[in-house]
Amino acid sequence: MTTHRIATLAAATAVAASLLGLAVPRADAAPRQPSWTSCPGKDLDPRQRCATVEVPLDHAEPGGPRITLAVSRIPAERPERRRGVLLMLPGGPGGGAVDWPTRAAKQLPREVREMYDLVGFDPRGVGRSTPVSCGLAHEDLSMTKLRPWPAPDGSVTANLETARRVAEACLRNGGPVLRTLSTANEARDVDAIRRALGERRISLWGISYGTYAGAVYSTMFPNRTDRVLLDSNDDPDPAKVGRGWLAAFGPGAEDRFPDFARWAAAPDNPLRLAERPEQVRPLFLELATALDREPVPWPGANPEVLDGNALREALLNTLYDDERFPSLARLVRAGLERRTPPAPQLPPDAALQNTVAVSAAVLCNDVAWPRDPAGYTRAVAESRAKHPLTAGMPVNVMPCAFWPAPAEPPVRIAPAGPPNVLLAQNLRDPATPYAGALKLRQAFGHRARMVAVDSGGHDVYAANGNACGDRLVTAFLTTGSRPAEDVLCPAE
Repeated sequence: MTTHRIATLAAATAVAASLLGLAVPRADAAPRQPSWTSCPGKDLDPRQRCATVEVPLDHAEPGGPRITLAVSRIPAERPERRRGVLLMLPGGPGGGAVDWPTRAAKQLPREVREMYDLVGFDPRGVGRSTPVSCGLAHEDLSMTKLRPWPAPDGSVTANLETARRVAEACLRNGGPVLRTLSTANEARDVDAIRRALGERRISLWGISYGTYAGAVYSTMFPNRTDRVLLDSNDDPDPAKVGRGWLAAFGPGAEDRFPDFARWAAAPDNPLRLAERPEQVRPLFLELATALDREPVPWPGANPEVLDGNALREALLNTLYDDERFPSLARLVRAGLERRTPPAPQLPPDAALQNTVAVSAAVLCNDVAWPRDPAGYTRAVAESRAKHPLTAGMPVNVMPCAFWPAPAEPPVRIAPAGPPNVLLAQNLRDPATPYAGALKLRQAFGHRARMVAVDSGGHDVYAANGNACGDRLVTAFLTTGSRPAEDVLCPAE
């Protein structure tokens, strides 16, 4: 190829990158040191500052088009005690963490805040980083479609149609960034942030999907990790990855529901639903079936009905946190009394467009999903019988069944690397069940220890008031010490 043609292609690439909203290529691909400025947004800690870090669109082509990552930081409160950076890895996939330093500054104990710069970021494609969107219709942004809840009779025909439609829209409208969204690329981006911050090693705090992102980073870049805290842990099975995470809602909801049932039958509860905990489950299942047959109008929802799947979806969201129990009880009462529930608080469609695009792309780019419709039909029927609370949704079809093959295989989490990983896990987590966390613990081998907490819900550290668990995690972050063996903290 002639020098002239190379120059012409380079110029064309630069023009295309500019038209697509990407940074023009630079000869020097090393991340620049961030230039910190004030952060947009309300109610932020005044110490929080924001910047951008440029990374390659394709890390295999560091001189090619570049995208930007939004990064934020609150410096360590005692510079003389500063150990380094604690980078927060958000859940999702599709969640952002650019405003997490403000939250962490309120949540974390003083001794942790004194030692670490609290750093958050929006992963590629998310929020204030170079964003993506699938341009979906409002109807396809319904959570009872995005999570593939089957028809009342268990049919998956409508789910297959939705999955195909969403995949086609994302691949048509997502642009070049969408096909680069993967957990491996998030790990590469994190390492670019580390270099831009001038850190030889970096500490991580991953929550939910962020635990998998942290595990992948710790596997790809083991010697660049300092202290790695993984909170509410995903099963890293490389044959399933996101497909396994969706499936985990089936057993996860069953693990967690008894906590809600005890609350809903407590004699002093003004929102009491039954006299005994064992009555709450049949009440819920019978109501969901009744709403399948005859929904209740629900203005402001998407779609604007309280049907069985809307109730089941509300259950999943409620099980994340005890503080959400009253809202589900009110919704159950509205269904039983066949009256209109209050309008739900929904995020704007624009925000959902971004979250959905990133979530779909990461789930589908990380690992290939089955394509046989008959397989989904069989799996849904089996799951409905085994886990009726979730009605087959967790094993149903997603857009990934109509997605191109991943560009690279999933990262297999392995024990090679320093023994610097601590897993924190609730025993009754509806989204990332304890059984899956044990598989991540096993994959890390000697590198990890686990602090399990006899508690329900999602999120552990400084989130559910268990002093035993919080004490052990704080000791790890501040001193590096881990328990000699895995620990189970009793309920408090």
